[in-house]
Amino acid sequence: MATLKDVARLACVDVSTVSRALNNTSYVHPDTKARIFAAVKELSYQPNVLAQGLRQGKRHTIGVVVPRLHLTLFADITQSIESESRKLGYATLICHTEDDPVIEKECLNRLRNGFVDGIIIAGTGRNGHLLRDIHAGGIAVTQIVRKQEGTISSVIADYDACGYDTVRYLYSRGCREIGLINGTTSLAPYRERYNGYHRAMEELGLTETCATSPMPGNNFEYGYQCTEDLLNQNPDLDAIMAAVDIQGMAAIRALKDRKIRVPEQIRLVSLTGHSIGGLLETTMTSLEIPAHEMGEKATHMVIDEIEAPSDNKPSVQHLVFSASLVERESS
Repeated sequence: MATLKDVARLACVDVSTVSRALNNTSYVHPDTKARIFAAVKELSYQPNVLAQGLRQGKRHTIGVVVPRLHLTLFADITQSIESESRKLGYATLICHTEDDPVIEKECLNRLRNGFVDGIIIAGTGRNGHLLRDIHAGGIAVTQIVRKQEGTISSVIADYDACGYDTVRYLYSRGCREIGLINGTTSLAPYRERYNGYHRAMEELGLTETCATSPMPGNNFEYGYQCTEDLLNQNPDLDAIMAAVDIQGMAAIRALKDRKIRVPEQIRLVSLTGHSIGGLLETTMTSLEIPAHEMGEKATHMVIDEIEAPSDNKPSVQHLVFSASLVERESS
């Protein structure tokens, strides 16, 4: 990563001159300024406005980057982060990316340039280099829900156990044809849920039925189409595991449209439940992720890193929370 000294060396000027030119704080000859900006462009130098702000005092603001808020676990987590941050004297800036790496990159660059002291992110995994660069530049970072970067602290749930334990639970209820609606395995939680599902199905000698839908995105339409796919693959299906609540809600609708009764004919479990599951017409059994506790812990971790001396930053931590099975009508 290029530094102010690198720019000064390439432009053949003092560091102070580069600083004055970039901050426009005093006169710099136009020819000299042109050389400086040419060096900035050649080196892809990114001025760390946040570092400048820190020298004047912390901004006491945390950026929160999540895929979406509507009807998701992330809404509960974000609320927890915002509430805990306020208690600790910090404000929050919320960015939602719809899991678009281009939008995520734009959000991260905006946040790094002077708005925040730290970032809590549920990332796409497609901007790892940028995230590591931001962290190396002195901005505190904690990953939430998704552990994509091993060198950056994280707070996640045991998704492998969610997949494994749910198969075992459904098996104990008499199910033998268990289907899985999942998301892209490029994201760690979906990959780990499948790993748990696969291991349990193999141990029990059961045949896997996994949804395959070309429809992009983790939304109601995606869950509906995946349910149709599962039923077309295996007409004898007697249970469906949905990776997240919105998929489970869509599955209930798809089953109802086919006049398949839940749970009499097909049992249904969400692997990542939050409060919405208990409000449905057919309440949904789910593995409840401790969203508020995870949000609080991530907040403390990022603030501890912000407030630690630069020569004594906390070690990288990877915390894993367990989910709890909440039985409702759908199983």
